Amino acid sequence: MDSDLRSIGELARASGLTVSALRFYDAAGVLVPAWVDPATGYRRYTDDQVAPARLVAGLRRVGMPVAEIARAVRAEPAVVHRLLDTHVRRLEEGLADARREVSRIRSLLPADQPSAVTRLTLTVAALAAAVDAVRFAVGTDPELPALTGVLFDVAETGVQLVATDRHRLAVATAEAAVHGPAVRTVLPLDAVDALRQLLTTATRGQADQDGADHGGAARGEVTLTVAGSSLVADVAGHRLRATALPDDFPDYHALLPRSGAAGPARRVPVDAEWLVTALRAGGPAAVRQYAGRSWPVTVLGLGTPDRLRLLGPDDLTGDDNPADPGDRTELRVGVNGAYLLDALGAAGRRHLTLEVDSPLTPLAIRRPDDEGAFSILMPIRL
Repeated sequence: MDSDLRSIGELARASGLTVSALRFYDAAGVLVPAWVDPATGYRRYTDDQVAPARLVAGLRRVGMPVAEIARAVRAEPAVVHRLLDTHVRRLEEGLADARREVSRIRSLLPADQPSAVTRLTLTVAALAAAVDAVRFAVGTDPELPALTGVLFDVAETGVQLVATDRHRLAVATAEAAVHGPAVRTVLPLDAVDALRQLLTTATRGQADQDGADHGGAARGEVTLTVAGSSLVADVAGHRLRATALPDDFPDYHALLPRSGAAGPARRVPVDAEWLVTALRAGGPAAVRQYAGRSWPVTVLGLGTPDRLRLLGPDDLTGDDNPADPGDRTELRVGVNGAYLLDALGAAGRRHLTLEVDSPLTPLAIRRPDDEGAFSILMPIRL
């Protein structure tokens, strides 16, 4: 029997794994030898174990966790592909986090040399849409000055605009041609509004020049140049100079909805026109006290399979109608109705998606046609 099997050294040479790695994966239950000599403890492997060992070696090189490697070795190819997709997303998110942290560290270093310059070019329409998508969520609390502006988070492929007042958070992404290092800068609200007005002026001027029916405004471009605390916007022969807020914008990434297996438990399609009408016609279902203030609470009821309705005070005290199984509410989430109206208006779409996990976790409002634009609302405990 021993002559028909490979030694651990032979499998190591055939797979690219070291002998110590093969011993580790044996102990972890990932790649168990076909036979172990009871007298010497020598491990022996079959030829059929070469391919799984090579798979383990590859997954090890890309840093996949041991638990997922163990699952991949025993899984069908389709499952392995999904594990690889999930791992690549995790690596991309980790790299993005590292770049943001490096950018933050650079901003803390003494300015003993000229500031690096980052220049990005994008369409007027894309930047205007991104500003409109986040403007409503800018904070106004003077004790939290970092939240009184919009974060421009520039990476290799574009810019992400972020605004939050702690109760809600809005994110929009615009693709751009970026030249220079990743950079984060927080523009004060008056500068953001001035930039938006400049974009509107450029859009009108381009439409007048090219003709309203030729889409000229959509072709217009704006260039943003970021150097230290300065941002300069150039569009259609006009220039805006702005100075960033000196405060560091908080890390918002922990609140962002994740895709894949770790995504939200419920994704409910929403007719924004119906929901806006219902919100304006109805009143709050409850009032809750928080930080010495009374807050009106709008309650969303999610039923089976994807039924959304606004609940009234009686719905919070009574049971669902047992005679109508379709009237059963599986999940109740309290939100600030005015904030929800703002988010629906900023989304600018009739058909939206509501993403929610539980009554105590943030809920997201997303455009189905644009994964880079969404808003998040903090729930109110019922």
